[in-house]
Parts: sequence; C-alpha cells; structure tokens
Amino acid sequence: MKNVAIYIFDDVEVLDFAGPFEVFSVCGRRTGDNIPFNVYTVAEKPIVCARNNFIVTPNFLLANCPKPDIFLIPGGGGYHADGTAFGSRKEMNNAVLLDWIKEHNKTAELVLSVCTGSFILAKAGLLHGLSATTHHAAIRQMQEIAPDTTILPSERWVDNGRIILSAGVSAGIDMSLYVISKILGKDVADETARYMQYDHWK
Repeated sequence: MKNVAIYIFDDVEVLDFAGPFEVFSVCGRRTGDNIPFNVYTVAEKPIVCARNNFIVTPNFLLANCPKPDIFLIPGGGGYHADGTAFGSRKEMNNAVLLDWIKEHNKTAELVLSVCTGSFILAKAGLLHGLSATTHHAAIRQMQEIAPDTTILPSERWVDNGRIILSAGVSAGIDMSLYVISKILGKDVADETARYMQYDHWK
C-alpha cells in the first residue's frame, strides 16, 4: 500500500484536493482484496479554512505525517485588493512548506500538483528544465515564476516521469486517474472512474 499525502492550506481550492482524494481513496475498494493507497491530508496547522469557508481538519500535520510515497500539492487563491497574497500565492513563499517538499522529494516515488500548486513546486525548485501546466488563468504568472520551465497550457496534465502536474480544478481528477493507470494499469483506472461515474475519463 502506498501512502498518498495531500497537502491542504487556507484558501485551497476544494476540488483541487477533494477530487484527487476521492480518486485515490476509492481505487480498489469495490473488491477490497488489495487496497492500493492510504490517502491522508496534511497541513501546517490543525484546522484549515478552504475556499468558501469549507472547514477541514487534516489527518496529520507537516511535523508528524507518515512518510509519503506520493504527495500532491493543490492550488487555489490569489491576491487581495491591497496586493497581499492568499492561498497558493502565499504558500509558494512558505519556507516551512518548501523545506517539507524538498525533503520528501528526495524519497517520494511521485510528486503531483493541481492548478496553481505548480507555483509551489516551482518555488521549491522542482520544475527546473521540466514541462508543466497550471490553471488557464495563471499561465502568465507561472511563466514569470518558472522561466526555465516549458509551460503547456493546452494540456490537461503533463507527465515528466516522476513529477506530474495538472491544469486547474477538475483536471486534478483526470491526472489522478492517469496516475492510477500509470501505476496499476488502465483497467484499474477505468474501474475507479466507473465507480465515481466520472464519464470524462476515457
């Protein structure tokens, strides 16, 4: 069983983390013979206020979470009228988080991002010379943050081998199903999508 850690933070886009959480959580559970993923949320603090005041209690904190085989960084957020950053734009300068990413990047089998979670991976130095995608409205800022990363704005997800990134919000579901197909085969991904009644996946 592989540990899948999904980082959450204030103003995180709900579907950015809840979509992949659902995909990895339900995978294999219809048969129950061999549940492939242990999925959990992790945060810097014990209560997170996601977008639209969706309150979430993470399973673990950064300081005590189990070692992930796979970790995922979602997006969400922007800038207030006074220019102060919130959500992923704030987290991309969070030294505690960036150190955690750099440390677990050394041992994780896969590193994933959804939407503007790509900003955070870029700031952690993980995207040098790679390809990436992000939310369609954040392409220009992504280019500024990661000038040596090739941005592919028309792609729903981009696979660099070990680091895989998706476009915005619902694209995280497709990326997660793709990751399942990469690890366990397309038949398992198809069954997971069928259980979720997610017809977008083909």
